[in-house]
Amino acid sequence: DPSHAAGIRSLVAPLAKAAMAVGADGLMIEAHNDPSRALCDGAQSLDLKQFEEIMVDLRKRALFEGKKMS
Repeated sequence: DPSHAAGIRSLVAPLAKAAMAVGADGLMIEAHNDPSRALCDGAQSLDLKQFEEIMVDLRKRALFEGKKMS
C-alpha cells in the first residue's frame, strides 16, 4: 500500500513502481475524486487523473516484465 507507506501523494507513484520492481503481486492505491475534501487520508490519495496516469504506467511496466494486471 504505497498510499499509506508514503502518507504523501507525491510519493505514491515512486513507491508503487518500486514495489513492482521488487516483485509485488498487488498494490492498493487510494484515489478520491476530490482528495482535498476527503474525510480521511486526503493527503495520500490520488485524484482520478493521477490514478489513471499511474495505472497506465504500471500496466506498461507489467507488460514489460511479463506480468498481467486486472
